[in-house]
Amino acid sequence: MVEQFRYVATTLTNQNSIQEDSKEQTEVKERLLSFGAASLSSSLLSKNIKIKIYRTVVLPFVFFYGCETWSITLREGRRLRLFENSVLRRIFGGKRDEVAGEWRKLHNKELNGLYCSPNVVWVIRSRRDGRGM
Repeated sequence: MVEQFRYVATTLTNQNSIQEDSKEQTEVKERLLSFGAASLSSSLLSKNIKIKIYRTVVLPFVFFYGCETWSITLREGRRLRLFENSVLRRIFGGKRDEVAGEWRKLHNKELNGLYCSPNVVWVIRSRRDGRGM
């Protein structure tokens, strides 16, 4: 048994937590910041292509690589869901409000209805627990 060890750019402790260095951000935050979602808001790509990019590039490399070692706190879980919703909003765009006649952001329930897959926090926890996806 060891006090801590380094795995996939993360320092894990024997208390099942990710140790933050003062110079580094947590791995989750670092990954979310490193992904530029500009291509997913392009009007040149169809929604189907954007969803395929999200599923084949963003999910595996931003969210799932090494996620089995993460100890997802409520704060990090919220950060992951916020990021996922912001990417989905870029993919699906806005919605025209019939009453006011103005464009607005899609609500979280509307996003869940358009993108019928489990949220990333659930998938990460199921992978960590060995249930797979």
